[in-house]
Amino acid sequence: MSQLIIRAGEFTFGARFEAELAPKTCAAFKKAMPFVSKVIHVRWSGEGVWMPLGDLDFGVSYENHTSYPAPGQIILYPGGISETEILLAYGGVHFASKMGQLAGNHFITLTSGLENLTTLGKTVLWKGAQDIRFEMA
Repeated sequence: MSQLIIRAGEFTFGARFEAELAPKTCAAFKKAMPFVSKVIHVRWSGEGVWMPLGDLDFGVSYENHTSYPAPGQIILYPGGISETEILLAYGGVHFASKMGQLAGNHFITLTSGLENLTTLGKTVLWKGAQDIRFEMA
C-alpha cells in the first residue's frame, strides 16, 4: 500500500515511508509536504537523480543511513560536509560528492511505477531537470 505519490517528470510512482527505520527523517519530511523541487542527474554517484537543497535544515542527523541505496530507494543527506540533498537511485549508486563518500538516510522506498524508474533517470540525464512532487496518497 502506497503512503505517498511521487510525480517526477511525466511519471508517477507509489511509495512508502520507512518510518520504523528512519522515524525522525520521515516525520521531518512529512512536515515539509507537499514537497516540490526539481531533480537533476547526479555528478559523482552513478545512476541517480538528486534534489540539491543548499542549507535547508530538516533538523535530523543520521539514521538508517547508507552510501549504496538500491534502485527505488530515496535517501536524505542532512548536510554537513556537502549541501543538504535528496537522492533517488535508479541503478547502481555509490553516494558521494566532490568531498568524497557520503551517507544518506534511507527514508522512502518506491512501491509502484518501478518499470519507469530507469526511463526517468535517462530522461533527466539527456533532457535535463524535471519537476518532482511528493504528496500523501
